[in-house]
Formats: sequence, structure tokens, C-alpha cells
Amino acid sequence: MSGDRPSPLVIERILRDRVGIWQQVVAERDLNALTGRMLASSAIALACYGAVLGAFHSPLMALTSALKLPLLFLVTLAICLPTLYLFNLVFGARLSVRQSLALVMVAITVTSMLAVAFAPISLFFLITAPDYGFFKLLNVAILTLSALVGLRFLTGGMQVLNDHGLLAPEVAKAQVDAQAVPAAVPAASTPAVAPVAGQSAEPVAVPAGAAAIESTSNGATTTAPAPAHVPAQWSGQPAGAPFAPGHPVAQRPWGTPPVRRGEPTQRPASMTLLYIWILLFGFVGTQLAWTLRPFFGDPGQDFAFFRSIDGNFYAEILRTIANL
Repeated sequence: MSGDRPSPLVIERILRDRVGIWQQVVAERDLNALTGRMLASSAIALACYGAVLGAFHSPLMALTSALKLPLLFLVTLAICLPTLYLFNLVFGARLSVRQSLALVMVAITVTSMLAVAFAPISLFFLITAPDYGFFKLLNVAILTLSALVGLRFLTGGMQVLNDHGLLAPEVAKAQVDAQAVPAAVPAASTPAVAPVAGQSAEPVAVPAGAAAIESTSNGATTTAPAPAHVPAQWSGQPAGAPFAPGHPVAQRPWGTPPVRRGEPTQRPASMTLLYIWILLFGFVGTQLAWTLRPFFGDPGQDFAFFRSIDGNFYAEILRTIANL
């Protein structure tokens, strides 16, 4: 599926044409339209899932949860996006604001669509097992799983941008310069000395690095520089093999480390900071979710648009598990 002929459903294109999405982000082609479609799809999907969450309490709670859940993701994005962009700038990345927003919106779109796909399961347990504690833990697990899958898409997209040199251009340029090998220069050959007719040349073995001495039957000797031992990463030969005359020598650029095959590449700083940003995104999201509660609504309490802010999200989850 081509990026120029997008699917009517943006989530279908993300899942089927992942490479095309990354290429469009790299080229910054029609990012405004793509981001707008992902934003609309995510808001609708999160509103549908939020209505299922609030249906445990009352229709009014279902309506408020349908408004709160999209607001939760979008406000979390607005809080954390400047941090991601500044992280990239500090470490020399060339990622624009539109590219950063598009990548994060891919993750949010996948999260929201996967969550709404779980909505029938959540609704099934709401009807057959209306236990408030179990229903709350079930939906927290659904949202956590959906968020992990969505963030996996974010790291995959960042890795593609890193391969194109947008995250760490200096590191990428150094690797390209180190791997660039100029045209091979054949070793200088020494004019051969023809033996006298009727005489056979007998080579005399000498240690490596010394001059090779050839003696003829009449006692005349000729000397020629012996082949030097060249490092394997320069000559292209296996490690420890002597340099053969006439073998091309790859000249390594001055000041660059030798390139050895099989060595693990160092993770760029931008990718490391991405994982730090993901943790930050998770902490901000959970705290904001606790601030915007209730989403489910305890059936033993009256309807309230907001609850008083006391405790924290993690203590409440542990308390619910203990009560089960």
C-alpha cells in the first residue's frame, strides 16, 4: 500500500503500511493531514471506550468519561511533547515539531484503537460480573497493554528516523566516514631481476618485516623489501594473515576508529532519552488520570464530575488488589 493512496481508516494504514508511514514522516509529506486524521480517530475511539468505562455507574458518568478519556491523552501529549522536542535539540537531532507530533500520534492512535477493540470484552464483564474492583483492574490492565503496544510503535518509528540520521546526525556521519573506503591502491612492485641463463633462483626464507634475499647459483644476491604485515581491517584479509603483494590496501581515514564487523553499535543518546521520555509520559498520564477521576464511578457514591485529590494512582491500585 502506497503512502500516496492512504486507506480510509488511518489505523489500517498504520498497521498494514508501517514503512510507508515512517517514510512519510521522514519526508515530512502531508504530515498535517496525517496528524489530523490520527487525532480525529483517536478522539472518537477513546470517547467510545470512555463511555464503556462510565457505564458501570450511570449514563451521566458514561457521558463524562467519554469526554475525559480523550482529554486525558491529549493533555498528557501537550505537557510532554515540548520535553521530547527539546531533548532532541539538546543532543543535536534534526527532528522537527511536526515529525515529533506525528510519531507520538501514531502511538496514541494505536493505543486508542486497541483499547476500543477491547471494549466488547469490558462490556461483557460489566454485564455478567458487575464487581467494581474487578472491573476497575480489568480496564486498567487493558489500557496498560494498549499503551505498551502503542509505545512499541513509537520506538520503532524513532529507530527508523535514527537510521536516516535524523536523531544523531553527527554519529551517523562519523559511521559513514569510517566505513567509506577510497579506491584501493595496488602495492608498489619492485622490478624483478632476471636470473642469468642456466641459473635457478633459490629464495631464502627470512622473518617477516626483513628484506627478502634471493641468491643465485653464481653467488649473486638481490634484495627486495619484504611484504609488511597489514592489519586485517585495512587489508580486507582475515586477521593474522600476511599481506600479499599486489593485494589492494584500504586506507582508513585519519582520526576515525577502525571498523570491525560484528561489533555492537552504540545506542545514540536520542534513543536513550526516548525511553526516559516514555517513562515521563507514563507518570504524567497516570497522575493526570488520578486528577481527572472518576472514570469508572463507584456505584456506592453519588455522581461527581471530579473527586477530591487525595492519595495517588498506584496506592489506589494496590488497595483495590488487596480488597479483592
